Amino acid sequence: MSFTAEIKDELSRLLPEHLPCRKAELSALVRIQGRLSGNYRLEVTTEIAPVARIVVRLLHGIYGLKTEITTRRSVLHRTYNYLITVPSQIGLEDAIRDMGILSSSGLEMGVDPDLVRKPCCTASYLRGAFLGGGFISNPQGDFHFELACGHEALANGLVALLARSEIPARSIRRRGAWIVYIKGAEPILDFLALVGAHRGMLAMENVRVTKSVRNDVNRRLNAEMANQAKSIDASMGQVKAIRLLVEHCGVESLPPALREFALLRLSHPDASLRELGELASPPLTKSAVYHRVRRIEAIARECLGSE
Repeated sequence: MSFTAEIKDELSRLLPEHLPCRKAELSALVRIQGRLSGNYRLEVTTEIAPVARIVVRLLHGIYGLKTEITTRRSVLHRTYNYLITVPSQIGLEDAIRDMGILSSSGLEMGVDPDLVRKPCCTASYLRGAFLGGGFISNPQGDFHFELACGHEALANGLVALLARSEIPARSIRRRGAWIVYIKGAEPILDFLALVGAHRGMLAMENVRVTKSVRNDVNRRLNAEMANQAKSIDASMGQVKAIRLLVEHCGVESLPPALREFALLRLSHPDASLRELGELASPPLTKSAVYHRVRRIEAIARECLGSE
């Protein structure tokens, strides 16, 4: 089961406590996955069995409508999809108007504001919209959220509802449909929390923390490797300067303290400045060792420059 299917399975098991919230959820679901034909015949399609069940449950529970459900199998993809048919009957037109899908001027393309006046109804509407056309990528990869709908007005309405809940989202037209999308882990986690997908939210948060720790470890390793490379390059440069100095001017040309350090560096070419300081007698601080390095390099330049 995909991560999206797991989220939808969890959400479809939630039944809003209040009737307005149930209407909001059903309205969004029907708006995205439904099709209204002549004589007020309604069809809703979905590939998720639990979503089909919640559509039937809400249609029966809120409006007492008769429904027919057909299970179909795609020969191409070898997957099942479900067609919920609400045949023309008394009460269907009133139900469609009550869901904010039909108004006196025709089909309502945006979000009916009467359905989302309260925060709980807004969350229910967004939950229904996700059940209808939502997608969340596997958190093991990139964090990405999409919600497909058929009209620009609805897409803009969903973006506004998300903004009301402080979740940044944008819409874009793609292949004849409008896509509402969210980027980044934090806003997606906020959405899951808002609509009640707490199990999915925790699963995604665990993956996010694991990825964060792994990335942090990789950054630290890369930084340590870079520092080691710099340290090795610096050590090789010091060894080269000391050898040139010994070859051309003799180690006796150095003061006793610098001579001791020069011999120590030649004996331990891979040691860091801190390690060299610990090996010195008496021990030296890293700052003192670095000072000796600079003096030896200056003497080497003077000695070689005078030849």
